[in-house]
Order: sequence, then structure tokens, then C-alpha cells
Amino acid sequence: MYSPSDDSYLIIDYLKNHITLTHFDSLKIENVNNILDMGTGSGIVAIFLLLVKKANPNFSANIYASDIDQNAIDSAKANEKCNRFNNQITFIQSDLFKSFPADLKHRFDIIFFNPPYLPSIVSDRNLERNNSQDYTWDGGEKGFEVILDFLKQARNFLRKEHKTRIYYVCSSKTNLQKLYERISQLGFKNTILKKTHIFFEDLFLNRSEIVS
Repeated sequence: MYSPSDDSYLIIDYLKNHITLTHFDSLKIENVNNILDMGTGSGIVAIFLLLVKKANPNFSANIYASDIDQNAIDSAKANEKCNRFNNQITFIQSDLFKSFPADLKHRFDIIFFNPPYLPSIVSDRNLERNNSQDYTWDGGEKGFEVILDFLKQARNFLRKEHKTRIYYVCSSKTNLQKLYERISQLGFKNTILKKTHIFFEDLFLNRSEIVS
């Protein structure tokens, strides 16, 4: 079973203080129809959103959750049942958006992404990997390649009719200045919402919005 980690709680702690009866972090809650939790892991963020739906009659968004790892999907499904929800999350196994059906393009109002965000310790990225090792932390040579790849693909899955939001986590172990420069070059406005210190690093919750 996958266990929730500090980065997941960073997202949830922010949401607890920024979802009201009428607004989802300043977005009108009636305009939030579809939410995606990418890299769902244990499913804790998606399950938290189901709890919000249960408590808030104005919030009726469809909740989707995706992960590259089928074991994570299975764990999240089990956790959904443990929380007494029956098939209320739509699960998709996919490497980012590669296996998403075409009818989900330009459907999501909000996307959460808890990515691998640490720099790779593999000096040669072409080396054959040991399948017994865990690479879910590996964000690429600089630690932010996966985040940038995600943002490039996510544009095609965000709604066009009104303002949309992307929330993601990153680490001080990577070059944050360079990351934020690259995000701006992709046409996103980035805002740091919250941070927490864990052992030898700071984790940051960010919100990105398309500006161009």
C-alpha cells in the first residue's frame, strides 16, 4: 500500500483553508466541473476532494486520478473503499497524459500534480535501470524535467472557457530560479502558495495559470 507523504499533506493543508461554500481558491465553485489528481499515489488528494463534495452541496466536480504505476492505482482504489466511497473517482493509468482518452482534452478546470521532483542520481540517463529500485522520486537530470513535460501536455487538457488552475509541488533540491524561468517561458504565471521544511529540503506548493 502507498502511504501519504509530506507533499500530499502540503496540498491538503492549503486546500483546507482555501475552499469555501462558494469558492475553490477564488474560482467560483459552480464553474469547477472536472478535477484531475495526477500522480495520485495513495489517492489522498482525490479522496479529500470527495470529502469536500460530501460536505459542500455546491461542489459537484467529477474527480479523476491518474498514476503511471498500476500498484499506486490499486492502492488508491483500496483507500477510496476504506473511506466508504464506491467508485466515485475515475482512475486512469498513464504516463502523464499519454493514455488519456481524447474526449478529456480541454475538460479540466483544476489539475493537481505531485510529481517526482528530485534530481536524478543516475549520471548517464541512458543506463539500463534496475527494475527493483524505486524511481518515483526521479524528476530528471535537473529535477524539474518531469514538471516541465507535464505543463507542456497539460495545456491541452485545461478548459478554455474560463480561468483554470494547476497546482504542483517542487523541492529546493532543484534549481528553483531556473524552473520558474522555464515555466514563464511556457506561458504560465507561477505563484508560490505554501512551503514546508522536511529534513534537508524545503517543499513548495505552487499554482500555475496560463497567461499566453
